[in-house]
Amino acid sequence: MSDTQWTIPDDPSGQNPNGVSLSIINQLNPQFINHGVKFVIQVGDLTESGYDAGIASRAAAAQALYKAGIGFFPMRGNHETYAKPEGTNNYGIPAIQRNFPQTRGLSNTFGATNFNSPTSLSTDLDGMSYSFDYGIAGNNARFVIVDDWATPSKRVDAADYRYGYSIADQQTWISSRLDKTTRGTQHIFVFSHQNLIGENHQDSLFSGYTNANPGMQNAFFSSLQKNDVKYYVSGHDHIHQRSIISSPDGNSKVQELIGASNSSKFYTPKDLADPNWYDQKVRETPLSQELYAVGYYIFTVDGPHVTVDYYADDHGGWQSDKSYPEGPKDAGSHITPTFNFVKKETWGYSLNGKEFLIGGNKGTSYTIVQDNYENTAAKILSGTYGNKAKDYNNRALTQTVATGWTSDLSDSLASNILTLWGMAGLGSPGTDVYTLSMSYDHNRVRSMHLGKGGLGIATRNAEGNWVNAVNMNYGGIKKFVEGPWGPSYELGTYGVDPRTKTAWAVINYNGDFAVALDMESVPRTRK
Repeated sequence: MSDTQWTIPDDPSGQNPNGVSLSIINQLNPQFINHGVKFVIQVGDLTESGYDAGIASRAAAAQALYKAGIGFFPMRGNHETYAKPEGTNNYGIPAIQRNFPQTRGLSNTFGATNFNSPTSLSTDLDGMSYSFDYGIAGNNARFVIVDDWATPSKRVDAADYRYGYSIADQQTWISSRLDKTTRGTQHIFVFSHQNLIGENHQDSLFSGYTNANPGMQNAFFSSLQKNDVKYYVSGHDHIHQRSIISSPDGNSKVQELIGASNSSKFYTPKDLADPNWYDQKVRETPLSQELYAVGYYIFTVDGPHVTVDYYADDHGGWQSDKSYPEGPKDAGSHITPTFNFVKKETWGYSLNGKEFLIGGNKGTSYTIVQDNYENTAAKILSGTYGNKAKDYNNRALTQTVATGWTSDLSDSLASNILTLWGMAGLGSPGTDVYTLSMSYDHNRVRSMHLGKGGLGIATRNAEGNWVNAVNMNYGGIKKFVEGPWGPSYELGTYGVDPRTKTAWAVINYNGDFAVALDMESVPRTRK
């Protein structure tokens, strides 16, 4: 979850004490509980003013999670340093340590282990920058939180912000925590409040604007890429934004997620030509964007697979501050509505799969998606990227299509299981129409009568059972063909080609797919 500032001083509801948006937090907590999450990470700006009372109010709001057996791991944002006079509460550090001892591995950490902070650099960073591990062998991850804000022992003013120990100062510690040869976890995620490149905020994680300290940036990006960090997660901008950000030298890149607002404040992207971007926006490839929405994210780690679901209220279009939740300036009710959260987007990756960029300036054909695992090969035979959506600055969006694999030795399948992510646009449950082809183990199907449609590509239904993949389409007419796929075949057509030992299906959604041995018997067409 992201920033939880309450920015409206005249709060008629009385639900948002000390600059903390409890009226929103108290609607998110039940969502996390209902999803059955293990812990929640908040990416900074816990409160508007940074006073100790606000930090204590934010801690009290996490009690519902604790009572449900769910951990809560916060970090400082710039607003935690804003108490006046400046620095009188040591930039919020003692209050964070007192109210959230779990960031130092103290109190109940709800199953998280191996806490570490760069205290050899400064004791000010104890529980500010920190890392921890979660999960059992074969299904685990490390989480690295980086704090670059002002401390009693170091403050550097740049780009209108109060920085502390820089990424360069902390890079040795960061690299040691990321190191895939020694960390002992499969997955690694990196978090900080500030953006690598934002949409509204033009300051960056690198002690200045986005052009600042390119050497520092290159070293940080390189450490992410070489240690298989797929996602860098931040807040600060109050915008749901996914982008691929490249390092200044172009040698490294990472996908950045900027979290949707959990605040009474929402931002609008600045023009790409704004001089304070210093021409650095060319390093950003936009993937997805939603403005003026309250939302949250569920990360599911499942062996080598990671799936991310973005949920947001179905109203959207909220306005900031005095106009909140909606209305012209000074006319908002200032009372938080009841949100109806719906799933807006799903994406993911697998350590045993691949990622393909489609759309934008990357081409529009899905046929570049091809992968294999053990004795199973999969490819997309047809399909064109049709998403015409653009971001606020009129940039075409690019899709990240990812593959992943699960070995399967069950009696019901004749292939390994393929997972596809990323082909559905924001707000759409379905994808463009495409044809998926998968090879099968012919030694397992010699006794099958292929021509009756019993063999074919299957997917899991809501109950987890394997069913004909075309049954789950959004529309289309179901038809079986014995023979190879042809370009005239429409949505709902599926078949088996005994000559190439492949099955294929024309579908319009993502999910888990495999060649099943005994799907069903349906009327057939020969080609």
